[in-house]
Amino acid sequence: MKPLMALALILAAPAAYAQDIIIETLDIAPLTSEPLVPLEVPLGDVTNETVVEAVVGEGALLRALDRLTGEHVDLDLPNGYSANVGPLRVDMAQCRYPADNPTGEAYAFVSILDEQGEGQTRFQGWMIASSPALNALDHARYDVWLLRCKTSEAEGTE
Repeated sequence: MKPLMALALILAAPAAYAQDIIIETLDIAPLTSEPLVPLEVPLGDVTNETVVEAVVGEGALLRALDRLTGEHVDLDLPNGYSANVGPLRVDMAQCRYPADNPTGEAYAFVSILDEQGEGQTRFQGWMIASSPALNALDHARYDVWLLRCKTSEAEGTE
């Protein structure tokens, strides 16, 4: 009996109500910009620039972090070599450092590919040890950054 009453109520109900959608256009004034005001204090001209000679290191020390597990691994890669971190392949092309200050800075050209080298390139470019967020890997699970360049053992810094 209850199913018949429910069916009768459904059939007796008026047709489904439709929503009335009204689209209104807004009058928006075009953007206007004010002219730039010249600075009261001149910035000056560049009179000289410093160019520091860079030396190619033997390789680089990179650190990889698995954000899911919190585990990290240090990758000691010579120039031209690769290592796998989870599903990523890290290719170390070259690491450079300033000739006058080997411990001061490091620049490494790194490529990071998905699916252990078979997938898309996730990162390719120069990583800078002192500014890891400046040019970083964009991956949901892994972080990779440069720690330092490997210099020759004869220099006493490894």
